[in-house]
Amino acid sequence: MFQVNGVAEAATAFHRRRFLQAGFLGLGGLTLGQMNRLTAAGAATKSDTAVILLFVHGGPSHLETYDMKPLAAAEIRGPFEPIRTNVSGIDVCEHLPKHAKLADKFTLIRSCTHEEADHFAGHRRFLSGYGTLKPGTGYESYYPQVGAVVTRMLHGRERGMPPAIAVGGVVVNGPDYAAGVSEGYWSPIYRVPIVNGGLRDASLTVTPDRLGDRRQLQSNLDRLRRDADQTGMMSALDEFDRQAVDVLTSGNAERAFDLNREDPRVREKYGDGYGQEVLTARRLVEAGVRFVTVRAPGSGVGTKAYDWDDHAVNWDMRTAMLARLPKYDHIVSTLIEDLFDRGLHQRVMLIVTGEFGRTPRLEFKDGVIGRDHWPSAMSMLVTGGGIRTGQVIGATDHIGSRPSERPLDPHDVLATIYQHLGIDPHTHIADPQGRPIALTHGTPIAELF
Repeated sequence: MFQVNGVAEAATAFHRRRFLQAGFLGLGGLTLGQMNRLTAAGAATKSDTAVILLFVHGGPSHLETYDMKPLAAAEIRGPFEPIRTNVSGIDVCEHLPKHAKLADKFTLIRSCTHEEADHFAGHRRFLSGYGTLKPGTGYESYYPQVGAVVTRMLHGRERGMPPAIAVGGVVVNGPDYAAGVSEGYWSPIYRVPIVNGGLRDASLTVTPDRLGDRRQLQSNLDRLRRDADQTGMMSALDEFDRQAVDVLTSGNAERAFDLNREDPRVREKYGDGYGQEVLTARRLVEAGVRFVTVRAPGSGVGTKAYDWDDHAVNWDMRTAMLARLPKYDHIVSTLIEDLFDRGLHQRVMLIVTGEFGRTPRLEFKDGVIGRDHWPSAMSMLVTGGGIRTGQVIGATDHIGSRPSERPLDPHDVLATIYQHLGIDPHTHIADPQGRPIALTHGTPIAELF
């Protein structure tokens, strides 16, 4: 499961401070102990909070989910009708009936807006606050994204747990990618690890030259555990190196990923597909990870990583939504109920969003309908973290084109996340040119608190 590049072969190697490389944190070049030292320099004090970001790759249509316009013309309103929820004045799509029963447990934000209409530019803008491309990547952010910020600024809440993890990456131009993992111009030690696979045998995605032979890695890990137990060499490590070894040897991470330890009734309730990944995200924050990003794919609709990308030239949006919304409705509502049932809703914030919304006017091609990219208006769901629920923040105009009330920027969403985690959203960290760059230019969304 875990990567160790250059594990020391004997206790004597440790007093010489050979690098213990921990691929579990997706690191390269620096040891995990070094990363922990850097983390301590910016550690926050609000140590019991966490965030799950359920990221809907491709940009879900706000007009078919959380911001319907039933009085608009047919080419605007789309094929579905709104239904009432258990909170007066809040409506959602008719294909989100489980949401409708839980509206008192979440808040909808309908007025987030930005200017990046490309998928990965939207990722950059929404997840770092800045839209700038990192040279040489083709799609990643030049500025550190939210998961990398958490990795730099925080420790895991429990022994042996890293600060941030991404569950379920996608292949984009080669290496796997997940929303929020990019370290930007910071050191690669801050990049968030991506966990893929069936999660019974979860493996971290790294390049082949870093991965090596998994059987040998397991042998090295087993030997490290035996040596640590038999020689007492753990006492020869300072506190930060001890934390680094904890990630590899404590077993906490392995237990969190082992869904066989979960109540079978709960596993069954989450369902198959990405429901099991969302359950894993809940287990990870419960076990002490501070930030987990997990993606909400389109339930087999389309073949691309961003298969909520509902252009008429891709597929018929009506058919796609009818295929994906019931599963999405079930998984999101199950997670919300689970957080509340376990009492996690006071410390764990859940944000469900994509990178942008879709065009107010429908596209038509050969009887197929769709919507284009539209960053000027988007909706998202927020719950947990002790926020005020059962409300709608902001509004769009009569066709869902732009905010008409309380426009919010991605910087404001990031500032809200950072405040919840105990990170000062206005912290400045120098860029490669030595210029102080703020983590955000936003303000935490006051209506939530």
